Amino acid sequence: MKNIIFLAPPAAGKGTCSEILKKEFNYEHISTGAILRSEIASQSSLGNEIKSNIEKGNLVDDSLMIKLIENKLTNINNSFILDGFPRTINQAYSLDNLFKELNIENYIVIYLNIDKSLALKRTLGRMTCPKCGKGYNIYFDGFKPNKDGYCDICNEALSKRSDDNEESFNNRFETYINSTLPILKFY
Repeated sequence: MKNIIFLAPPAAGKGTCSEILKKEFNYEHISTGAILRSEIASQSSLGNEIKSNIEKGNLVDDSLMIKLIENKLTNINNSFILDGFPRTINQAYSLDNLFKELNIENYIVIYLNIDKSLALKRTLGRMTCPKCGKGYNIYFDGFKPNKDGYCDICNEALSKRSDDNEESFNNRFETYINSTLPILKFY
């Protein structure tokens, strides 16, 4: 199986596609968002710095991101999916160098495209169970929880990400257009 790099704007479905592939084909899902949220939850000084950047819709420092990715890649045995990385052309070059160092040649880049207005609606409506991680969206049938505000699996109260607001979304989408979209030419 090929390793996968998903490139896409915010709320295009990278995580959803990754979870399906993980379940069906046993891929290792490397979500930079999840890695960063875990660091934030630790409330370390690094986590607080990351939180401040993310809440503003800014990207995290390239050298930190490549180190986090390297740590993940050196500790897995399955084919993997990179979800949310690379996001800048410098990160793409760094990832290319890391792949060479780790002898990773078997990969494909998949681009998921989505209209900005749909992505905004998906962002503003998404909610997640903090206990089991199941995702929901209050604006789309088939993704709404059976009981408003509660997880269908464990009945835990659903939560929203702090950066799932219109201002942060607009900043993330603009950053995507300026910083991530040029990566398509690189690949």
